[in-house]
Amino acid sequence: MLKGKRIALIGPGVMGEALISALLARAGVAAEDLTVGGPRPERLRELSERYGVMASTDNRAAVDRAEAVVLSVKPQTLPGVLEGLSGAIPPGALVLSIVAGARLEDLSRKLGHPALVRAMPNTPAQIGQGITVWAARPAVSEEFKEMARQMLACLGSEVYADDEDYLDMATALSGTGPAYVFLFMEALVDAGVHLGFPRRIAEQLVVQTVKGSVAFYETSPSHLARLRNQVTSPAGTTAAALYFLDKAGFRPALSRAVWAAYERSVQLGRGQKRGPVGSD
Repeated sequence: MLKGKRIALIGPGVMGEALISALLARAGVAAEDLTVGGPRPERLRELSERYGVMASTDNRAAVDRAEAVVLSVKPQTLPGVLEGLSGAIPPGALVLSIVAGARLEDLSRKLGHPALVRAMPNTPAQIGQGITVWAARPAVSEEFKEMARQMLACLGSEVYADDEDYLDMATALSGTGPAYVFLFMEALVDAGVHLGFPRRIAEQLVVQTVKGSVAFYETSPSHLARLRNQVTSPAGTTAAALYFLDKAGFRPALSRAVWAAYERSVQLGRGQKRGPVGSD
């Protein structure tokens, strides 16, 4: 479905480049059908040379005659981008936004365009191993939904939600989730170094433990508590460690962190500025 479609991508950052690479490698999109728009000529030149795509510092020119437009800018720059694109999106085009917190109705009103899809991918999308939750406005046709699904599937798994509120939840859980995983892994490596392992060996042990645990779950899916119990012998080493984590508030701390990320996503959608640290 995406072959031969003219696609414009506004916002050539990390996630924007990930989508460019994925569309070219996994969706059969031709480089000459992809146009990237952004404010930095040197970045556009870099992407153009690397992938052979068209590039323009004029966003309105970039979306001209596009059949799909992807918004992948930072939330802070979105208002100016929307103002510049207002009325410029071709009437028959799909708009796909991967901007955190940006609500569908706000995007539609400011762009003057009805056919919008909002998505929240995560960092592993850069290697085709991401998970993306997405929702669409009622005006989006089934054909456009399938087009959006194929674009997002290039980044990994995708989950359609019929309620846009799930996007803020996904932002807090899977969108921000890799940072929680990396922090956990970093702390575990540091603990290994504290025990006396060289950091190189501690990193190897932690990385393979995380990879192996996920692979074990995927090959024999069970409730996570059951898998944890299989590792936990009565009065054993794992039981001692888990007892300490529970006493230290590991679960509620993680839950509060996810909730804080969710509240921040909602704030971004309402255009609210961040308050003082600890005020959320």
